[in-house]
Amino acid sequence: MTVASPAHSRVGALSLRRSPLADRAAELAAHGADGPRGVRLAEEPFLTQVNLRVHPGSPAVARIEHALDLALPHQEPNLVSGDENGAALWLGPDEWLLVAPDGHADRLVGSVRSALSDSLGSTVDVSANRTTLRLSGPASREVLEKICSLDLHPRAFTPGRCAQTLLGRTQAVLWQLGPEPNYRILVRSSFADYLADLLLDAMREFTAP
Repeated sequence: MTVASPAHSRVGALSLRRSPLADRAAELAAHGADGPRGVRLAEEPFLTQVNLRVHPGSPAVARIEHALDLALPHQEPNLVSGDENGAALWLGPDEWLLVAPDGHADRLVGSVRSALSDSLGSTVDVSANRTTLRLSGPASREVLEKICSLDLHPRAFTPGRCAQTLLGRTQAVLWQLGPEPNYRILVRSSFADYLADLLLDAMREFTAP
């Protein structure tokens, strides 16, 4: 009997993955619009997401930041450090979400665990917990304002900020990437269809022919 190596089995398993909105990619693309009042919605599947808990005053923080080459924002709530290729999102006084492209979970978890050493803290790969929606275009802020109670005006919510909030009836992490505006919305996989429907309905004003 031939037994596949763990690495080969992992590659095979990854090839079988399906994101929560894989069957709706064409639908999401078809309901977008360009122009000065345009807005587009798409899924960004399989982003690496790693939850990190550590006291901000712990000596481990400096070691973690050095290992990741990334600051853990803690001087002010709801800040994001880094960019789309690697970021740390503030979720609470002692909690961050590390976000990176697909395939970096093992590296991030390993680096953080080594940096924690014997300090109190934890790190968990939560990549399968949520999928990510990208909402972009000049009208994207107005779309979100229909389903979100946060003050999203540029004076209050700017690029490099994030927040845990309710969109409709589901919890999500909202992260503004650019001034266009341009948002990443991290939502539990089981609520992805609900949120996509909610956003498509809110977009209709700007995308209807």
